[in-house]
Amino acid sequence: MKHKQNTTRLPLAILAIAAQLAGLLSSGAAERDIFGYEAQRTSPDSVTKIVFIGDAGTHGPPGNHEFVAAFVLMARALHDAYPNVHAVVHSSNNWPKDFSHADAIIVGLNHGERAGKDAAIGKATKRGAGFMAVHFGVEVNAGVAGQNYLNWMGGYFETGWSVNPWWVPEFKSFPDHPTARGLKPFTLRDEWYYHMRFTKDMKGVTPIFSAVPPMSTVRKEKSARGGNPDVYKAVSEGKPQHMAWAYDRPDGGRGFGFTGMHLHSCHANDSFRTCLLNGAAWVAKLRIPKDGVSSKTPSETDLKAQVEEAIAVVKSGK
Repeated sequence: MKHKQNTTRLPLAILAIAAQLAGLLSSGAAERDIFGYEAQRTSPDSVTKIVFIGDAGTHGPPGNHEFVAAFVLMARALHDAYPNVHAVVHSSNNWPKDFSHADAIIVGLNHGERAGKDAAIGKATKRGAGFMAVHFGVEVNAGVAGQNYLNWMGGYFETGWSVNPWWVPEFKSFPDHPTARGLKPFTLRDEWYYHMRFTKDMKGVTPIFSAVPPMSTVRKEKSARGGNPDVYKAVSEGKPQHMAWAYDRPDGGRGFGFTGMHLHSCHANDSFRTCLLNGAAWVAKLRIPKDGVSSKTPSETDLKAQVEEAIAVVKSGK
């Protein structure tokens, strides 16, 4: 009789445990909603908090400057890779006022001036928060914003100094750096900015994506974003130009700059996407696996769905 009672209760106990685990898992999934701003803010210190801000406006037809869509992809990939990470995505229409909880701040904007002059971001970086900017988000004006970007991520696109051509660089090799883990040589057409304004002697800066541009990508005469004598000379002399870089700040914080990502379709390239995810993880001081942050290669259907979701996000005011 006693034996019979135990065998009856065992399945019930297993079912109870399973139900409990299911509840915990569903609760955890809800707590890590990429639009769960309050849940992120109030999560314990053991949770690494990453705040993405994507521009609410795009640039041209769908598929161009899809910063919100890109950050939706990246935030979910980081959740899949790191159980202790909570990443949230804001559009620039819902710009965060408080970064006191953020371990890393990542921006993709149609010009980064707003981020570069944001006192709350500056305060966060001073206490050690990482900072990363992508594509047009790496461009700010010389002066206050430019100096902040130098302090936060070691470099920026300076109008009249840097250039923004469409071209196909050949990324043949990568440095021994955590953000380069898992990367393989590749070529990819995009609007790759180069000739950044870096810290003096590039102190603290580690170039991750470098290539020698063709002369067709730069004008000899002075132009706001098309060329100038300095960049023309550098390219004519065959000096490698840097399109992604990691920055070890003197205060122990970290920065990362990435100049590509005009086209959302670029995320289908595994090395492109892995470098972005590595950069986001690194500035947040997460451990990066030897093969880089793993993620699923998105299909055309996935990429289109992300763009459609981003449009809905912006309309909703998130």
